[in-house]
Amino acid sequence: MTTTTTRFQSSVSGVRDDGAFVSTGRLVRAEWTKFRSVRRWILGVLAMAVLTVGMGLFIASGSGTDANTRPEEVTVGPGGARVHDVFQFTHRPLQGDGGITARVTSLKSADGREMAGWAKAGVIIKAGTKPGSTYAAVMVTPGHGVRLQSDFTNDVAGKSRAIPGWLRLVRAGTSVTGYESADGRTWRKVGTVTLPELPQRAEIGLFATSPGVFKVQREFGSTSVGQSTSVVAATFDGVDVQSRQQAASWNNTVVSPSRAGGDEFQGNDFQGTQSAGTFTLRGQGDIAPRPDGDDPVRLPFTGVMIGMIAAIALGVLFITAEYKRGMIRTSFAASPRRGRVLAAKAIVISAVTFATGLVATVILFFASQPVLRSGGFAPPAFPEPSLTEPRIMRAVVGTALFLALVAVFSLGVGTILRRSAGAIAGIITLLVLPTIIASALPISAATWMMRLTPAAGLSIQQTSRHYPQVESVCVPEDGCYYSEPWAGIGVLVAYTAVALGLAYWLLRRRDA
Repeated sequence: MTTTTTRFQSSVSGVRDDGAFVSTGRLVRAEWTKFRSVRRWILGVLAMAVLTVGMGLFIASGSGTDANTRPEEVTVGPGGARVHDVFQFTHRPLQGDGGITARVTSLKSADGREMAGWAKAGVIIKAGTKPGSTYAAVMVTPGHGVRLQSDFTNDVAGKSRAIPGWLRLVRAGTSVTGYESADGRTWRKVGTVTLPELPQRAEIGLFATSPGVFKVQREFGSTSVGQSTSVVAATFDGVDVQSRQQAASWNNTVVSPSRAGGDEFQGNDFQGTQSAGTFTLRGQGDIAPRPDGDDPVRLPFTGVMIGMIAAIALGVLFITAEYKRGMIRTSFAASPRRGRVLAAKAIVISAVTFATGLVATVILFFASQPVLRSGGFAPPAFPEPSLTEPRIMRAVVGTALFLALVAVFSLGVGTILRRSAGAIAGIITLLVLPTIIASALPISAATWMMRLTPAAGLSIQQTSRHYPQVESVCVPEDGCYYSEPWAGIGVLVAYTAVALGLAYWLLRRRDA
């Protein structure tokens, strides 16, 4: 350590006798000199990168999926997103502009089972009966009121939550406007959407469908998710199609990838009947984006939990080693403003761990994808990810940022405790224990625990798309506890700021 001390003293030899202090820039250079002069710290940074990449590849090689979906049943909607497009469709052709008005008089379970909150029935205009084709629909749902949805990912809430209720859909070119009404006379606009792919000749009519209902069972260390089917029956009256062309007969079609274009109903899950102006539709499925199940991008990044241990040790030792050898007195003699010394250390350790972590996560991303594809995470069920996608870039950069924040947080705790072993053990427990306990708690309790501990920063790794109009199960162990991943990093930033603030306060009041 003599060499390190000499270099540090040399780097701050410009301190004036009148008590003026070295600049933060000079302190940063001095702390960098210290860091690169200690071989075990350099080895620690390299260990962090190697552990992150190595453990990530190990996890990727042990992960697999059967994709649970045959390639021919993967439906792709406008824009290339994977979607569900299964419903009972009673329809007729519409040439050019026009619209449809109908009243939904009832929406209820048709099989005696629990009805999903996102069961839906209403009026729809669609490019055709091919699954995945462009559409716009205004609908009623038992749990979320009136909605205007289009092209699977777009969702606009209406005002009404009552059934029966009147619905109207009007087309003008490629623009489609949805309306709602309680009495069929006074109409309220829900919204307008644009469908660039909507052809001149489209299909317009009524629909009914219902997604399944999720059932979750949790035991310590495991979570099982089941989904029961839900069949709904919807009744319509007051149906009126506004069209310039001669009235056409109604057709009944089950829109589904396994029955594309077919109009032969299989069983009683799908039916469409008409009698004396009343339409009754029975269906199941969904018209919605298909939520990502497994997160193949996140899987290898969970290896950061091992690389994180090296980052914790680095952050703690960067300050406690000086206390152990008495070098901290030299540092404070050179810069009596102790807060600047702490700030310089934080800048150096964060920059080193972020830069090294970023190299490691980029390498891990590219190295793990072939391994994951061989395990079943392959197109079309799992589209090949690209580093240019914002959500992928966020996970890669965010994981490196997580490592940097952990290192700075550890620096603050090390300054507070001044003991290497206790600080390292405490921080590892604080970051790792919540992810273990979470699997034994109910999802709501586990979610809040993960949100309120420093482990929240791991949510930055999630890249699965979640849509508010689609019910899905999101367990905390999968990093899914914040709808906005950056919020988790915000929690870790708050912990880091508190640790540094308390460390600064103690530095000014304790002897070196």
